Amino acid sequence: MVAAKRNESNTGYRAQAIAANGLNGGKMLLRIDMDDPATPAALAACANAVSDLASHQAVALIEPFMVRRVDSRARNDLMPDAVIRSIAIASGLGTTSAYSWLKVPVVDDMERVAEASTLPTLLLGGDTGDRPDEMFAKWQKAMRLPNVRGLVVGRNLLYPPDDDVAAAVDIAASLL
Repeated sequence: MVAAKRNESNTGYRAQAIAANGLNGGKMLLRIDMDDPATPAALAACANAVSDLASHQAVALIEPFMVRRVDSRARNDLMPDAVIRSIAIASGLGTTSAYSWLKVPVVDDMERVAEASTLPTLLLGGDTGDRPDEMFAKWQKAMRLPNVRGLVVGRNLLYPPDDDVAAAVDIAASLL
């Protein structure tokens, strides 16, 4: 196992700066590739960041993905079992999960996926393609799950296929 320096993979604010600046928390993208020798260091760095944020009573928003290499490129595995595995790993990071939240993609079998953790969860927007109605329906169904608390949707609302940003925002807001 590779030993990780404290927060060596952070590229933005550290917990102390988050607290000093009055921010609510920090977000981490956690790619877990079981075949990559750098994964243990990434897990350790994420665990340290979760612990550091918790020591300041700041939220650690973890966006975990199981990753596999396809033609030398990292690809997120969006199969339900892979998302469940990533959630299980992320939920156990740090000295406490008292301030940990998850940011997860909406995938098939979302009821089973959401049951993989008791942590509060935000739904990742994902790629809508040219079927935003299907995405909104999936969000609506997932928003009924007990630990799902909201949406983090970004480009789905900024760049809807029909260019009607106001309508896309209205639909997403109605789901909350």
